[in-house]
Amino acid sequence: MKKIEAIIQPFKLEEVKQALAAAGVGGMTVTEVRGHGRQKGHTEIYRGREYVIDLIAKVKVEVVIPDDRVDEVIDAIASAARTGRIGDGKIFVTDVIEAVRIRNNERGQAAL
Repeated sequence: MKKIEAIIQPFKLEEVKQALAAAGVGGMTVTEVRGHGRQKGHTEIYRGREYVIDLIAKVKVEVVIPDDRVDEVIDAIASAARTGRIGDGKIFVTDVIEAVRIRNNERGQAAL
């Protein structure tokens, strides 16, 4: 099993959710996060004063899927989240050693 974590622009969340649903992904976890990549934030002017915004609001979408679906799910997320501009985000893939459904103790892919 693999865990896919996608850090995306908040306004792209609905498109990514729809793309994951269309790809048959049954569950996901969504978290509001803050951070920055290469762009290192930006400056804004509020009431005549300049502020440096170095941690930008993003959304992290996490899904755990069988190994054979990784490329399909990555493609779905990337195409739905892409704007072509700096700050579109990143996708990370990690191994999941075990999954357990708490309700009935199902393990492995059955727990997904």
